Amino acid sequence: MPRAKICLVVASEITVKAFLIGHLRALCEHYDVSVVVNTDNPGFLDSYGLKLRVIPLVIERSIVPGRDLAALFALIRLFRKERFDVVHSVTPKAALLAMLAAWIVRLPRRLHIFTGQVWATRRGLSRLILKSMDRLLAACASHLLADSASQREFLITQGVVAADKVVVLAHGSICGVDTQRFRPDAASRQGVREELGIGAEETLFLFLGRLNHDKGVLDLAQAFAHLPLGCRLLIVGPDEAGIQPEIEKLLSAKRVHFISYTDAPERYMAAADVFCLPSYREGFGSVIIEAAACGIPAIGSRIYGLSDAIEEGKSGLLFPARDVAELRRCMQHMLGNDALRKQMGEYARERAARDFSSARVTQAWLEYYDALL
Repeated sequence: MPRAKICLVVASEITVKAFLIGHLRALCEHYDVSVVVNTDNPGFLDSYGLKLRVIPLVIERSIVPGRDLAALFALIRLFRKERFDVVHSVTPKAALLAMLAAWIVRLPRRLHIFTGQVWATRRGLSRLILKSMDRLLAACASHLLADSASQREFLITQGVVAADKVVVLAHGSICGVDTQRFRPDAASRQGVREELGIGAEETLFLFLGRLNHDKGVLDLAQAFAHLPLGCRLLIVGPDEAGIQPEIEKLLSAKRVHFISYTDAPERYMAAADVFCLPSYREGFGSVIIEAAACGIPAIGSRIYGLSDAIEEGKSGLLFPARDVAELRRCMQHMLGNDALRKQMGEYARERAARDFSSARVTQAWLEYYDALL
């Protein structure tokens, strides 16, 4: 009996590598899997030992009408030829094109997973257009997932999806956390601190992610600027918006450290004492549970997604988004309370392993596919 054919449509290699490797490995054991992705290197998954078909297709992140139409027609042709049993999209632009093409071809199972809404922080015409795109893809999909319960409720209350059409797998998260990779590591803690000249007794606050305004990085710098000596701030991630110079104006070079790229985020998490994510929008906040698996409590903004990743008062603290004064108070509270950080960190690690392990999330994906097919 031939295997069911699954096609995942994703906008970038980075998304596949960051979130889908474990799922793809498990799915390949049961199904015939293809991945449509914007790549110049169809063999980019070979090093992961994955035996599947990679189909390169130019999918722009921004709206480019000519290329978007070309991608749509290419997907229509592909879907007509292959007649996949499931088409599963992951990123917003890829989702709109894939769900529309699969609906036009009348493929029976059209699945998308929401991982955050760009329009959540927009206003005016931009918000209207982007929100309408999500409504259209949701209408074209036959099945929908959200990677957090609070995101699901947000989509329902905003009129983007119907309550009976969207579900959350397990406890949320698109991929969970590898607790063998992300764990307390005394050697990494010592090594990173020695590399950066950070004392063993200094409290280290960590931000890890893309540097842009929606991540609230400038809010974090402003809050940290009012903290007393004896603590440091480490910012790890690419500077997408060119805001590092603004941060450097706010903070002494002796108190803030920048790492533009890493393929080993677990090292910096193991070195930190508190993880900070003052974001204005998140679908779930995977870095929160990665830090949690390293035994690190978190401070995050009280928005949908992060309110699922952080159990307030137990695995970390929440504050109103954009409220720099309250963010500073949370940081001061953590700074002055070693016992609290230890207690929250231990609980965060236990919770990450129990509710958000990558094995648990992948198993939920498999069970969902089994039921769907």
